[in-house]
Amino acid sequence: MQLNNVSDEAVKAKTGHDWTEWLEILDSIGAKEMTHKEIVAILVEKHAVPDWWCQMVTVGYEQARGLREKYQKLDGYEGSASKTISRPISVVYNAWIDESIRKVWFGDQEIQIKKATPDRSLRITWLENQSSVDVAFYPKGDEKSQVNINHGKLTDQEEVNRIREYWLAALVRLKNLLERG
Repeated sequence: MQLNNVSDEAVKAKTGHDWTEWLEILDSIGAKEMTHKEIVAILVEKHAVPDWWCQMVTVGYEQARGLREKYQKLDGYEGSASKTISRPISVVYNAWIDESIRKVWFGDQEIQIKKATPDRSLRITWLENQSSVDVAFYPKGDEKSQVNINHGKLTDQEEVNRIREYWLAALVRLKNLLERG
């Protein structure tokens, strides 16, 4: 079984229980009637589940029991996209920071860069709807980089699908621009 994009093997290795066992444990304590925060507290206090894994188990449970939709977070929905580009990380990062380069592949979409950690990450506000965009850059050797985007505070699944398509197309444009030279 896989819930919240986490396999049985992974959840068992980190928490001591697979998904079927977690569903049974949480059902037995009435977790269907609890808030997200209450479930997390029980996982920490009674089951000694590590912090990050508490969130994973809770979200997996909520999705399995119909309490949370796919891509739904506490503050809305989140969509993601990623792309590997055959260019050094500094070049890829610069294509985001340099507004004249960004306009070529990104267009006129208005954003505000709130925080920038060179060659590592960006925190962006998408001004159209005040949603949040986290961009992470990962080196994949000297001449390759991966860009991961998480776009949060979206209103519903439909907006997730729309924004995901936008980001996938934008990342293809970025890849094509940078790999041409």
